[in-house]
Amino acid sequence: MSTLPLPSKRPGWSAHPERQSTNEALAFEDVRRWLHAVIDRLIPRHRPRLPRKVARALLETQTSLATADSKMFQEAVAKLRAELQSTSCNEVTTGRALGIVGLAMARTVGKTPYDTQYLAAWLILQGHLVELATGEGKTLAAAMAAAVAGLSQVPVHLLTSNDYLVERDRQAFAPFYDALGLRVGFVLASMAREVRLPAYDSDITFVTPKELTFDYLKDHLVQNGNHDPRVLRARALQQHGTSASASSTPGAGDQQTGPVLAGLYMAIIDEADACLLDEAMTPLILAQSDRPVNIKAYSCAFTIAAKLKHGRDYQLLPIQRLARLTQLGRSLVDLRVYEACAQQQGLATALAPPQRAHELVESALAATCLITRGREYAVTTEGIQLIDEVTGRIADGRQWSTSLQQMIELKEGLVVKPMTAVTAQITFQRFFPRYQHLGGMSGSLIEARHELRLLYGLGVTPVPLARASRMQWLGESLFIDAASKWAAVVEATATHHGTGRPVLVGTDSIADSTHLSGLLSQAGIPHQVLNAIQDAHEAAYISQAGRRNAVTVTTNMAGRGTDIRLDLDAKAVGGLHVIACMRNRARRIDRQLIGRTARHGDPGSAQRMVALDDLLLQRQLPGWLRWGAEAITTALRLSQVPTALAHLLLFIGQRRAEWQESNCRKQLRHTERHLNDQYGFTGSTE
Repeated sequence: MSTLPLPSKRPGWSAHPERQSTNEALAFEDVRRWLHAVIDRLIPRHRPRLPRKVARALLETQTSLATADSKMFQEAVAKLRAELQSTSCNEVTTGRALGIVGLAMARTVGKTPYDTQYLAAWLILQGHLVELATGEGKTLAAAMAAAVAGLSQVPVHLLTSNDYLVERDRQAFAPFYDALGLRVGFVLASMAREVRLPAYDSDITFVTPKELTFDYLKDHLVQNGNHDPRVLRARALQQHGTSASASSTPGAGDQQTGPVLAGLYMAIIDEADACLLDEAMTPLILAQSDRPVNIKAYSCAFTIAAKLKHGRDYQLLPIQRLARLTQLGRSLVDLRVYEACAQQQGLATALAPPQRAHELVESALAATCLITRGREYAVTTEGIQLIDEVTGRIADGRQWSTSLQQMIELKEGLVVKPMTAVTAQITFQRFFPRYQHLGGMSGSLIEARHELRLLYGLGVTPVPLARASRMQWLGESLFIDAASKWAAVVEATATHHGTGRPVLVGTDSIADSTHLSGLLSQAGIPHQVLNAIQDAHEAAYISQAGRRNAVTVTTNMAGRGTDIRLDLDAKAVGGLHVIACMRNRARRIDRQLIGRTARHGDPGSAQRMVALDDLLLQRQLPGWLRWGAEAITTALRLSQVPTALAHLLLFIGQRRAEWQESNCRKQLRHTERHLNDQYGFTGSTE
């Protein structure tokens, strides 16, 4: 009888496990993952289902406890918990556990899980990434999987995308976990370090990936990077019995002497593709103020950058958001710096050595040519705030590295903050493989299944819909310019709004959502705008987006973590209509927005409208190809690029973007392996 591959039971307060591998072991693991990826390609995917023993035990348990009172139910929970903690989690005991947690969910939260949600929970416990379509109950499936692991005495980190969802999910499922006798904690960005210890010491902890990773880095700094079990046990013995939380300096929670994490046992990642792929390369950095910025030097760099010619003096790398000087460009910069230093005092020191001047000019070029307000960042009362490109949400606490952050602040006329020195850093791509057991779910994983297998060793399993989809796809249109696209978007919105249907319009950036809002206002169409600037009101706005006659203009943030529920009048007139105004850099991201419609078997429809001068096509298609498509369309006197040609151009542009990003992640993996071989992990990559 097979058993679940859950990590070993927690042997008490002294354990602090995580997976660590030598480069030799990782090389062997690479071969195994490559073979699995080949097998995934060669063998057709079959419809997944629960094993017979699991399904039988689940049904028998729910039948026997269907009429049980509260006392009998608690006795059954206690008996199951003792059995799970004393024996291995085989198919029969796991089936019983799923049956009991399903009953607990129905009794406490009022939601009876679907068969597909039981299947998703089983797959997560098996260490799979589960593709569960938008609206099919990913959060509930993850909660059940976490409960089974918690009953087995395996600590679980439930990871979700932002603090709002952390609080929402913890409150929503608190009665469920209480009924099973599980302790639940949560971690928010505003919490002091000493408050986090009891949260992480719970059976199940709700937290964002960013906060979890930063706490991991801080633990490494506290421990000086030492994860030797003997050292950790000695420290735990020294602290044991004094307090529930580790000792700390009064008023300085971050100076705590012990780690807050009990170890990396098991993590369940919501929106796993966003975390493991889209944000995989983003460095999470602990930094401290280092030195003040020489404003004259930064202004000089902007002046020099404005005189350089693209292609001759510098090259742009849009995917990495970098500019690189050519050899001629470096020579010109050296000459301009020499002239500037002769005219202004105080520049010679700030712009020496030459590499420093080159770095500042390259940052100025990136800030001018690649970083756009309303797309990559927003200016708020708190200053420059980065925007997550996938979700469209404000990325709290994130900033650009090197001198780019200061360049943007100077560009926007804000107070330029001091430079920071890196004390520790890591990426999600390097952090999450340290878990002993990893699972997750998302509505869009299948396109990246081979890369996820190669990078993380995780298989992707799609779970079928609980109810057949009724979504109508109205096609995709490619216009020759943005003006034509926006006119068509307004016309389509007015048409569907006139029938009473709710309409959701997804745009690529804050700037686009603001522009479209102005056009809709001119057309007399009442609407709501939901973008990163209004993200505090996201749940309230989204809850209204499914009502009859509602029109909501949004960035990609509407595709993640929130729910659009249709009222009866909206269902009667055809359900939600989604208009996507962009092709994203990956097909799976496109599916997130389209997946907002026709959920739970509801009616709905969707279409996409793209322009030749959209950012993706500008970056990925050569100018002559876009010019040729425009010329053909004009010669044929058409308002849209011919369908076959449009599909070809969009296919090329999107696949090139996917390939580039995948290649960057693979290159990062090789780089981190090299650093690991040279230095080991000390809390810093340097």
